[in-house]
Formats: sequence, C-alpha cells, structure tokens
Amino acid sequence: MIKVIAIGDVHGMWPELWRVLKASAASTPGFLPTEALRSGRYRVVCAGDLVHYKDERAYATAVGNEHYDPGDRDHLRRAARAQIRELYRFKDFVEAADGNVQVILGNHDEAAVKGTYELGTRGGLMHHEFDEARGGTSLPDDLAAWIGAFPREVVYHGVHFAHAGPTVGMQQFDDFFYHDPDTKTWWYEKPELVRQAGHRFGVYGHTVMKQGIYVDKEHAFAMIDALGHTQFLEMLLSDERLDYSVSSL
Repeated sequence: MIKVIAIGDVHGMWPELWRVLKASAASTPGFLPTEALRSGRYRVVCAGDLVHYKDERAYATAVGNEHYDPGDRDHLRRAARAQIRELYRFKDFVEAADGNVQVILGNHDEAAVKGTYELGTRGGLMHHEFDEARGGTSLPDDLAAWIGAFPREVVYHGVHFAHAGPTVGMQQFDDFFYHDPDTKTWWYEKPELVRQAGHRFGVYGHTVMKQGIYVDKEHAFAMIDALGHTQFLEMLLSDERLDYSVSSL
C-alpha cells in the first residue's frame, strides 16, 4: 500500500506548495524529500501548470513592484527569473525523491516550453515572460528538457492522475483542447467520463475550484486545483484499498 499526496496546479504559488509538502511529511524543513518519500511509501503527484502566475497581483509580488506591466521588458524578465529560481529548487527536490514525485505536464508548462499557444489570465493579462521575442527570458535548456519530459498521465492501482480530465483528448494541448468546452466543464456536465474511460478513480486539475477541492463520490473523481486554499488530497492505495481525504492547512 502507498500513500499518495495529490496537489493541484501550482502557477507560481511556491510558498503554498512547500507548506503542503512539509505538512504532508513529504518534505523536510530544508526542502529535502523525507525518508518516507524517498523510500516510496509516500508518493507525490502534482497536477502540473507550475508556471505563469494566476493574476496581476501575483506578478507584481514576484517582480517586487506595486503594479505589474506586461509591456515592460524588465518586468517580464524579473517575472521569468523569479519562476526559474523556484523551478530549479523544485527540480532538485523532485530528482532527490528517487522517482517518487510525479509532475504531470500542464498546458501552461507546455506553452512555456514550446511557445505554440499564447495564454493569459481570466482578466486578460498575457503570459509573455518566457517569450524572448516580447522581451521575456526563455526557460534554460535544462529546465525546458525537464518540463518537456513530464508525463501526461500517471496511474497508481487503477487511480488515474492527469492535468485536465480522464480522456486522451484532454491530455493533448492542441487546437481541439483549447476550443473544446469539455476540458473545463466535463466534471459537472459529463462526470460519467471517468468510468467510461475505465478508471477506478480520477484526480485532475486545470479547472480552479473556487470552494476548494471537489470530490464526486458517485462518479469517482476529484478536482484538485485548489492550492490557493492550501488544500491537497491524501490517498491510501492498494489493489484492494482506495481511501481518500481532503486536507486543509
């Protein structure tokens, strides 16, 4: 049996991420994996979207300015550097965990690496900090390679972990993904998709849960994009056991 600590989209909320990792006994106070994590008794699954802050306020804090100006090249570079610094710290943690931390590829992660799609916040603020053509700073090659190697899904004892949803189409961040409303609405309009896809249980991010982690017991899935609430999902899994609880700090 393993204990899985499932964490929703990060989007630059590094203090919240580290609080969760420490509170769940996955990280030491010194940002190192605990023995329980290194040994594989604990597993951590992060639903992805490590990059791109969620709003202007978070960008302003990152660049150390009262207001964030996405047209200011210095602001873009500072926003990029702030994220790159934290990405390296998290990369070190993941690599020290001996394969027991899985970070799932999110659409924002892929966009930052490939630059194929231009993404923005709900308020219309565009994420240009990793776009050199707009004055930003590209991700260093080693970080880009690390992120580019993230899996699109992880399965433990029949429990499916992915960024946006249970179907294969929701794991490919292409034109169909960005124009298909199902990627944001399936969890309440088509909750039967998890069972139809053959999963014992599903755990997904991508869609912000304003009231905190949402669990649909009837249809066997959890929506965990709630790191802003410092919440995470704890699971005890084996082929015979599937227990879970929502933890809040």
